[in-house]
Amino acid sequence: MLTGPFDCSGSADARLAGLLAEIRACRICRDRPRGAPLPHEPRPVARASLSARLAVCGQVPGVRVHASGVPFSDPSGVRLRRWMGVTDAEFYDEARVAVLPMGFCFPGQDARGADRPPRRECAPAWRTQLFEALPNVELVLAIGRPAQLWHLGPDASPSLTETVARWREILARPVLLRVLPLPHPSWRNNAWLRRHPWFESELEPALRALVRRALDSSPGPRRAGPDPA
Repeated sequence: MLTGPFDCSGSADARLAGLLAEIRACRICRDRPRGAPLPHEPRPVARASLSARLAVCGQVPGVRVHASGVPFSDPSGVRLRRWMGVTDAEFYDEARVAVLPMGFCFPGQDARGADRPPRRECAPAWRTQLFEALPNVELVLAIGRPAQLWHLGPDASPSLTETVARWREILARPVLLRVLPLPHPSWRNNAWLRRHPWFESELEPALRALVRRALDSSPGPRRAGPDPA
């Protein structure tokens, strides 16, 4: 499904542009919800281009992103870009980086002030066809449990910690579309990061090398190669 070569044709560009326009106009969580409807006006946030080789796949836009319409325009985004070793300009370069959360709209907050999980309507409606329209993505950063379950399927472990700890094994799978599992960069995960110092000492350097490889690769067929980890 995700094995096509780079295609800069108008038809492929038009297909992706049309799909992104449909996503940004989507209101299924309000008008045809699975459960209670979204309690506010949807504002889908998604960025992608046909030439992108890196896909950043988090959970949902937070309240600040809902207000700005710009993905990761919050302290979590600052930390994520530091992990990745990229500048703001590189991160927001749609020609190289797609930003595709599991839920495209801010889902509201629970009683503790935490963001609710991605809406159940979103991924089944859009995710498969969206990645079919992005044949040149070679690396997915699967940030958080929902993204890991979707992009890894049965290769995801029973918990986020176990999945992230297996990052080398997951990267070594014989697949063209590689997935790197990450925790969410939210301050809520500070304790997790302190308990798992290997994330900073081992996974972060590998993450930066993989991201740099994806950003610096020229357009062409998706290629496999040795991990820089």
